[in-house]
Amino acid sequence: MATPSGQQPAQPHGQPPTIIINNSSSAAASSVSGLGGAGLRRRRQSLWAHFWLLMFTAGIGNVFYWMHVSRWNRDRGL
Repeated sequence: MATPSGQQPAQPHGQPPTIIINNSSSAAASSVSGLGGAGLRRRRQSLWAHFWLLMFTAGIGNVFYWMHVSRWNRDRGL
């Protein structure tokens, strides 16, 4: 089907459509969306916990803390 004379087609062939992707989101918004507010969020490593463990346990505590957080996330499928 041809367009009547004097009208332009809906999509000009020389110009691609404009696509905008918004990748910004907050941690609070992502924890509530999709889970119904169940509170299942991925545990993150704490910089301050690692700092104090380094100071008091010469770095050995950091390994155990890392294993604890990783196991917590893996057990919950996060």
